Amino acid sequence: LFFCRFSSEDVSSQNQVKASVQRKIRQSIAEEYPGLEPVLDDLLPKKAPLIVVKCQNHLNLVLVNSVPLFFNIRDGPYMPTLRLLHQYPNIMKKFQVDRGAIKFVLAGANIMCPGLTSPGGALDDEVEAETPVAIMAEGKQHALAIGFTKMSAKDIKAINKGIGVDNMHYLNDGLWKV
Repeated sequence: LFFCRFSSEDVSSQNQVKASVQRKIRQSIAEEYPGLEPVLDDLLPKKAPLIVVKCQNHLNLVLVNSVPLFFNIRDGPYMPTLRLLHQYPNIMKKFQVDRGAIKFVLAGANIMCPGLTSPGGALDDEVEAETPVAIMAEGKQHALAIGFTKMSAKDIKAINKGIGVDNMHYLNDGLWKV
């Protein structure tokens, strides 16, 4: 729950990164989200300064023109912010929660297996553990959260209890409001 009360006070440092670091970040993002390739130069222009904001809890935000586009934790995979995901909805694998789970997800709760396996829920069987996923909701057009899978889609179905996905960032949390 990195962003529930996130604010500028959580920022410990803010650095314009060197070209070499910028290239590495771009490369990681390009590998993780091949669907962004056609727009990567617009999103992360080579000439625009890329700012990496280090926050508490080992959280890093990647900003271009003061807009947070991606975040990661420690050296984990980069995940798009929801605003970016809403612009490019098909760059991530998607899981869908049933209607009953929506209010919990929007309160920052992690995504439990039954909310994904019940009627109204949906899983992408290709997704492995420790993968960033978009959390969609039954009857809603836009992703309401971005999560990081704790187990594979197949295990979520098979085990069907406990937390399936860690909720990393959700609508109206601190990062959304930044």
